[in-house]
Amino acid sequence: MKLNDFTLAMAASTLILAATQLPAQGRNHCATRDVMLDRLAQSYGETRQSIGLGGNNVVVEVFASRETGSWTITATMPDGVTCLMASGQAFETLAEALPANDKDA
Repeated sequence: MKLNDFTLAMAASTLILAATQLPAQGRNHCATRDVMLDRLAQSYGETRQSIGLGGNNVVVEVFASRETGSWTITATMPDGVTCLMASGQAFETLAEALPANDKDA
C-alpha cells in the first residue's frame, strides 16, 4: 500500500510553506541532516518512506517505523539544516484510487 499522494502533497506543501518562513530562532528542532537521520533511526527505528522537493529547494521527507507506527516529517533547507516539522503515531500506508476524471474530487 502507498500513502495517499494527494494527502501527502497537501501536507508537504503546508510544511514547506512553514519551513521556508521558519525564523532562525525557530530552528530549535533542527540539526545537520546526518545527525537528524541517525536520531530518527536510533531512537525511533524510522526509515525514509517518501521524499519531495518543494519551493525554495526545500527537501521534504517522511520517515516512519512500520514496527511501532511512529512517523516524522522533516524539511531540509538548502544550507543543509534539517528541521523536524511534524511527528506522530499510527503511521500506515494507503493505496487509494484517484477519482474518475469526469468527477470532482
